[in-house]
Formats: sequence, structure tokens, C-alpha cells
Amino acid sequence: MENGTEGDSLNPWALSLFDTLRGVEPKAASQQSAYDKWLEQTSTREEARRDRVHGAAGVIPSPLWIVLFFISGVIFVYMLFFADSGESAVTQGMLMGGVTAVIVTMLLLLSFLDNPFHSGVGGLQPVAMERSLRVLDDILPSVAPNLVTPCDAVGRPT
Repeated sequence: MENGTEGDSLNPWALSLFDTLRGVEPKAASQQSAYDKWLEQTSTREEARRDRVHGAAGVIPSPLWIVLFFISGVIFVYMLFFADSGESAVTQGMLMGGVTAVIVTMLLLLSFLDNPFHSGVGGLQPVAMERSLRVLDDILPSVAPNLVTPCDAVGRPT
């Protein structure tokens, strides 16, 4: 997601899951229930993937950025009209600097929220997924010792 190309790739599991679904014909009530649950989970998984891809693309459109920078400029110029020759330069500088600092900080925060997937400070990392994989690696040998994983080390279906 960090490089922004995640949305361009196809889900590598889609074809394998479709092939699995094609040969299934549930007959008993328990089979139909399991089949319905499987379809529901597949739908939920695909929706979550679409949401992640959407989140990786950035959600603040360019026109909004233009408006925000325009408003910031207008506020800065507006503050110039508060200049008073009776006040010291330090007082006027604090007024201008305080407003400017708040506006710049808010724009930087919006920029961070628009692109949260990066390796720097505060960037979102797949911590929960990595933890889940560690737990599965620890538990899987004792639960299913003869299990063959359906993917390679990179996650592509085999």
C-alpha cells in the first residue's frame, strides 16, 4: 500500500477461491450453512480489501488542498492588517507566528492523514498482521502437523 500500486494488482487468491467454489454443491443443512458462511466471509474479505486499497490512495482530493492553501494565504494576509505601530515587533511577531504555526501544523497533519502508509515516524505498519502470522506459525505445527500451505513465502497461490 505504501507505494500506491496495491489497487492496480488483481487479488492473487480470487481465481483459486472461485475454482474452489465452482465444484461445491452443498446438500445437507450443515453443508449449506457452511457454504453460506464461506460466501459471507469471502464477501467481507473482498470488501475489506477494497477499503484498504481506497485508504492507500489518499482521500483528500486536490481541489480541497487548493482551497486549504488559499484559505491559509487569506488568513496570513488578514493577520498583516493587525499590524499596529504602537505594539512592539515581538508582540506582532507572536500574533503572526502563532496563527501561521497553527495553520502550517494543521496542513501538515492533513498531509499525514492523507498518506498514512510510510516508513517514517508515525507511519502505519502491518503490526497486527505480523503478530497474527507469528501466532499462526507457533500454533500450526501442533494443530495440523501435516498441513501444506496453499501459498509460497511471498503469499502467491501455489
